[in-house]
Amino acid sequence: MVAARTLAAVVALLLFAAPAVADTPAQTARALITRYDEDLTRLDRARELLETALAAERRVDTLVTLSYVYFLVGDVRARTTEEKLAAYDRGRELGKRAVELAPRDEEAHLWYAINTGRWGQTKGVMRSLFLLSTVREEIETILEMNPRSVRGRALAGNVLMEVPGFAGGDRARAEKQFRWGLDVDPHYTTIRVDLARLLITLGRHDEARQELARVVDERTPTNIADWTVKDRPRARELLESLRDKK
Repeated sequence: MVAARTLAAVVALLLFAAPAVADTPAQTARALITRYDEDLTRLDRARELLETALAAERRVDTLVTLSYVYFLVGDVRARTTEEKLAAYDRGRELGKRAVELAPRDEEAHLWYAINTGRWGQTKGVMRSLFLLSTVREEIETILEMNPRSVRGRALAGNVLMEVPGFAGGDRARAEKQFRWGLDVDPHYTTIRVDLARLLITLGRHDEARQELARVVDERTPTNIADWTVKDRPRARELLESLRDKK
């Protein structure tokens, strides 16, 4: 009995004495930005951490996470169009490099495509149609790898919604993409706001109000930071714009 207790104590001592495995820069950065809504400077710290790590070693997870961080910087930290374009451009550059290093990495394709699409949206759809084939190819790759990618469905829907009909835009197909995404994750509020925006353009205001109210009243958003900083304020703004519309 004494020997058993002694053995257990030795094992416990060895376990506690074993050095902990350090998080990678990408893991540290993702933990930092999970609740960026509480402090937007977390995005700045994550960006600096990852840029420093990338200068020392080119890792796919660093490239992918930094591409994601630059997307967020463009969305919520940049104040001018020029700053937004610079952030999205850096994000797509990093995403492209990640895709080249890891052609079957879903997230690499995702953030390359999303940053490219957001850069084009910010620049102006008509002025960035030359990027359309790239974004479409990336969407096809993402959804081939993972048909249940909610971000992939959101991107596909946005492209179909924003692009003119002569270039392949199709609002009926956009709605299907948004609804497929919501079937996978009904708490993903970003895609629900996108669906509401589409419904508004189609004149289906009552349906849009219902979707926007669900965003405002959401209690378990998939991404609480995005919901707090972007989706809920946008939903309230759109609801206000619909106040006097039938």
